[in-house]
Amino acid sequence: MSSVLKNFDSWKKFLGERVVQAEKAGMSEDTISQLAYEIGDFLDEKVDPQNSSNRALKELWEVGNEEERRTIARLMVKLAKSNA
Repeated sequence: MSSVLKNFDSWKKFLGERVVQAEKAGMSEDTISQLAYEIGDFLDEKVDPQNSSNRALKELWEVGNEEERRTIARLMVKLAKSNA
């Protein structure tokens, strides 16, 4: 997993594959976005970004309010899915 975090393209592909799996398992877009929001909070608190792209996302997350963070989470789901 740590190697996935070091390369942003690998990270997007990894996330995209998880989004596709979640959809195939019957999860709604809202549920997936909620999970992305919760994962974003976890990563913000526990993981030091391994590349400049992830660092930029962390900084955006930190300055955003809850609504903006939810938007970031939804956008990350869309971005990830397009890279699956």
